[in-house]
Amino acid sequence: MENCKEQLTRMLGAALSKACGATNCDPNVITASRPEFGDYQANGVMAAAGRAGLKPRDAAAATIAGLKDPEGLIASTEVAGPGYINIRVADSALLERGNQALAAPRSLIPPAPEARKIVVDYSSPNLAKEMHVGHLRGTVIGDSLVRVLERLGHEVIRQNHVGDWGTQFGMLIAYLRELDGDASVLQAELADLESFYRAARQRFDADPAFADRARLSVVKLQGGDPEYLAAWRRFIDESLNHCQGIYDRLNVSLTRADLDAESRYNEDLGGIIRQLDEAGLLRENDGARCVFLPEFKRKDGETLPVIVQKSDGGYLYSTTDLAAVKLRAGELGADRSLYVVDARQSLHFQQVFAVARAAEMVDERLSLEHIAYGTIMGKDNKPYKTRSGDSVKLADLLDEAVARAYDLVLEKNPDLDEEQRRQIAETVGIAAVKYADLSKNRMSDYVFDWSNMLSFEGDTAPYLLYACTRIKSILRKLPAQASTSSLLRISAPEERALLLKTLQLPEVVNLVAKECYPNTLCQYLYKLSGSFMRFYEACPILQAEPEVRNSRLALARLTEQALEQGLDLLGIQTLEKM
Repeated sequence: MENCKEQLTRMLGAALSKACGATNCDPNVITASRPEFGDYQANGVMAAAGRAGLKPRDAAAATIAGLKDPEGLIASTEVAGPGYINIRVADSALLERGNQALAAPRSLIPPAPEARKIVVDYSSPNLAKEMHVGHLRGTVIGDSLVRVLERLGHEVIRQNHVGDWGTQFGMLIAYLRELDGDASVLQAELADLESFYRAARQRFDADPAFADRARLSVVKLQGGDPEYLAAWRRFIDESLNHCQGIYDRLNVSLTRADLDAESRYNEDLGGIIRQLDEAGLLRENDGARCVFLPEFKRKDGETLPVIVQKSDGGYLYSTTDLAAVKLRAGELGADRSLYVVDARQSLHFQQVFAVARAAEMVDERLSLEHIAYGTIMGKDNKPYKTRSGDSVKLADLLDEAVARAYDLVLEKNPDLDEEQRRQIAETVGIAAVKYADLSKNRMSDYVFDWSNMLSFEGDTAPYLLYACTRIKSILRKLPAQASTSSLLRISAPEERALLLKTLQLPEVVNLVAKECYPNTLCQYLYKLSGSFMRFYEACPILQAEPEVRNSRLALARLTEQALEQGLDLLGIQTLEKM
């Protein structure tokens, strides 16, 4: 079933094209910004009229006159301003669509017309260290996009492109081998990867003999020495255990089956260099092998190189990323490839994508998209750190979130038993951290603020979770003869506004799938919660006469479904009570 916006776009597009004597005119249907403008507005008439040499208001009037609406979706239309079309949806159509969603809750978000194969590269920690706060955004934004795309019926391939190769592993393996004789000491050291890395780094910087052993370890590792490979795998396995613990706690859907480690491409890198050479793209620059593309220039006009092989024969991230692009285009046969990576890597990905296309590793069928995001800042407007200046471990951050949520739960509801308090605190604390991130425009930096993210007021996870539990509480109090199965009537403007808002969920989900901004979904859920609160305050539910009561109960249930499905797409779990 088409959502209202899709159906209006199709009908108005046909009428506008006929009015302008053109094909495929886009009416640009958007949600109305104010109730007096109707439910939707068509803003594309002026552009289409300009191309056709018509007066916009005349084109708008002709569009309305030629509009065909066999299903009775539209109650009224009017020409406004210089050529906008204001549209009000028929109450009967809203009730029909609401009842369809009540009968089959999954139908509230119908599948996309065409399923596509989409690779999403996200999280991507460096396995030399524990995950820190800098990994939060890429992990939760990527996972939300995966959930949205899968819900629309696309085939999604998760790719966790972890850093598991490189010179730092020689240092770590050398230190690991020194401790290998004492299993208890080794296990205690590996339990804190950050301290392990720091200790190895200190040895490397202070002890020339250890540094030599570390360099030799790199050579042996890259040469495939079984003993050194076994030590490397042991370290990688411990690192992945740390990562999986974070993913499970964050309710992130990544597993070990989604690993796309850098080491996977070791055997492919020589072939990438050959392909670039055969395409006539390689040039030497100070002994390094580079690709120079004219669209990438410095301020002085000099062309920026894309280095793919160092003078010592080593490869770089650009080489590995080209191998990954080739895999996704060829073996995986993807239609879209999304890279959920820090905005500071924007130039890197622009260059990699351009080189891949210049070398014909991909064709135009594959959309390569860098889903960039900003930095989490402290109140000093610098990247969020501990007081000592270290990166904040993600595990520690989540522990603190849950501890703060526990204090909040204890204050708000002291009668809960201890197990319930801890369960609620875990859900609220994790949700608060995730929602605080997802609700921000991903391109912007934002300041990490505990008091804001754990507030029960404003655009926060606790506010949305409370709205869900409020509805659940109402539905638990159903009188014996009450029903929540059917929307029977619209008897108040707050009812209509809430019903319309619930039915706009698929429009928002489609937009997130297209543009990859999860904060759009957060904004919608916040507005939906506010619409429910206004409905709840203005429209008696359990005290209303039976037919009105049952219809309003059905609307409450539909709202609960929309909220829960929307929060699930953000990877946020809901509660029965708070």
